[in-house]
Amino acid sequence: MSGWTDAHCHLQEQFLSGDEAATDAIRSTLERARDGGVDRVVVVGTDAATSREAVALSVAPSPIEVYAVVGLHPHEATSDLAPVAALARERHPRVVGIGETGLDYFYEHSPRSAQRRAFADQIGLAHELDLALVIHARDAFDDLVDVLGSEGVPPRTVIHCFTGGPDDARRCLDLGCDISIAGVVTFKNAELLREAVRLVPLERLHVETDSPFLAPVPHRGRANEPALVRVVGEFVAALRGEDPDEVRERTRANTARLFNL
Repeated sequence: MSGWTDAHCHLQEQFLSGDEAATDAIRSTLERARDGGVDRVVVVGTDAATSREAVALSVAPSPIEVYAVVGLHPHEATSDLAPVAALARERHPRVVGIGETGLDYFYEHSPRSAQRRAFADQIGLAHELDLALVIHARDAFDDLVDVLGSEGVPPRTVIHCFTGGPDDARRCLDLGCDISIAGVVTFKNAELLREAVRLVPLERLHVETDSPFLAPVPHRGRANEPALVRVVGEFVAALRGEDPDEVRERTRANTARLFNL
């Protein structure tokens, strides 16, 4: 049987130096993922530099499959999108999505107007290149729905690291979006999120680490990594009363469909 897929990680965030030690650390991380039952990861950019690194990782020798997503995070919404768009337009076969983009009104590191503009531009890029759209959404569901409504939801779109409740989940599903679950679901104060996870159709569900952030319980407090996506997936399976093997296989297939792998 195939292994787990980490549908969203930032493996490059810890290793941007690109020196030999960083290369060795990345390989060790991917080997631990393989040894932990993971055979595919999607590495996601948040700006031009991390997007280039994601592409570089996708073509480097690796013990597991690595794919890249390129984009501007809402925190970086005032940055120039042009280098990211140029990277996406190179049509590299391992570049499978645009993102992570979206809206973050919790931290609001970029003005809301800039976030909405950058989000709309990246939705347009996903439409233009027929790539998946990877969305970050925090405390901004009303505006998120508004922008998606005005720009049109790409046919392959996912809300990554979903942290909303059941009503937010239904709104996203009604828009045609998939939902990806990270280690937050294991946190003590995440009961509304757990309610939401129970109602997401299995064919619309993904699991991820968002590493190096948000390590799941009982690993909370340490750096997260793709090997721990199995912890997330097995927790989700128990929460939904489903067989972990079925959740593994179905989420793997869902991510393959989403990113057209």
